[in-house]
Amino acid sequence: MKHLLLLVEGKRADRTSYMSGLSKKGFEVESVATGSAALKKLETLEPKAVIVDAASMRTSGTRICNSLRATLPTIPIILIIAKEQTDVDPDCADEILRLPFTMQKLLNRLKPYMSMNQNKKLVVGTIELDLKQRWVHCDGKRTRLTPRLFILMETFMRRPGEVLLRDELFKKLWETDYLGDTRSLDVHISWLRQAIEEDPRHPRYIKTERGVGYRLELEKPKRPSKSERS
Repeated sequence: MKHLLLLVEGKRADRTSYMSGLSKKGFEVESVATGSAALKKLETLEPKAVIVDAASMRTSGTRICNSLRATLPTIPIILIIAKEQTDVDPDCADEILRLPFTMQKLLNRLKPYMSMNQNKKLVVGTIELDLKQRWVHCDGKRTRLTPRLFILMETFMRRPGEVLLRDELFKKLWETDYLGDTRSLDVHISWLRQAIEEDPRHPRYIKTERGVGYRLELEKPKRPSKSERS
């Protein structure tokens, strides 16, 4: 079954539409030219994601994205902006792509949303991960993860207690064999700790193995005392 995308893009002679490229990659694409038209489409469609090509409309896209989010809070939004655009709210979309970029990069950003199971939840210890909407629940905290943080959290939860190498995690998150500056991985680990840890500076769950990588540590159940056993 083809995944349905909603594409919001202006019609400009100096810009090539993304519709053709996405269709060739096997997506079903509904295209509209304005934010209001996109809201109208969402009354009858349930796309897997919305792509807002703000650069083609000579706008920051912030207002359009916020309107879409207000209508469907969990809809994944990918925002495309011009190279020189500066007045963009970084929280208005799940992903922001700045021109120029390749079609493959756009596909890579779409991929996490397309692979999500519609009904499944992953539960490990006290951590629950919603595989459809990317919510993580832990010790009373509930946070919606970005696509990369979602991949990172799911990877830890499918291999609890195992030390995951830095290079392995970097390759998985950025889908590349090139290992340059991996400090961006540390930043994502920090963000993930903020999402699930009560005290991110003293994490209970995501532990650092210095010089090696990271592991998800699950608390062992407490053994009953002698008086409790008697």
